[in-house]
Amino acid sequence: MLKTTVFEQLKTAMREKDTLSKGVLTLLKSALDLTEKEKGAPLTEEEETAIVNREIKQTNQALEGAQSAQRDDLIEQEKAKLTLLKSFLPKQLTEEEVAALLTEAGVSQGMNMGDAMKIAKPLLAGKTDGATMSKVVKSLIQ
Repeated sequence: MLKTTVFEQLKTAMREKDTLSKGVLTLLKSALDLTEKEKGAPLTEEEETAIVNREIKQTNQALEGAQSAQRDDLIEQEKAKLTLLKSFLPKQLTEEEVAALLTEAGVSQGMNMGDAMKIAKPLLAGKTDGATMSKVVKSLIQ
């Protein structure tokens, strides 16, 4: 379970006085705990992955802000956060692997983008990022 892994890494970060990791892991653990409490039941792997992806998206937005402000100190910090958060995701598929899975699932040329995404999203949840998924779907349906 992801929550246990996060907690173990959090304890290690606290022992080693790694403030960056401690901060990121505390936020992730809080998000997992809150969602589990709201649901009233243990989270599924897909739900845990969705929470990690949400944290990655927020960190990417913070990174873009730091880059536009040309804050090198914040850029390095956000990149380190991204690396740590991405370590909790399952192995990400390459574009070729995504294309093969989508072709097998029935995504083909001339298909409506909405229909293709309805097939792609549940199939690829947590296995690739949204940008890669959209890019491959567009290339397959054109």
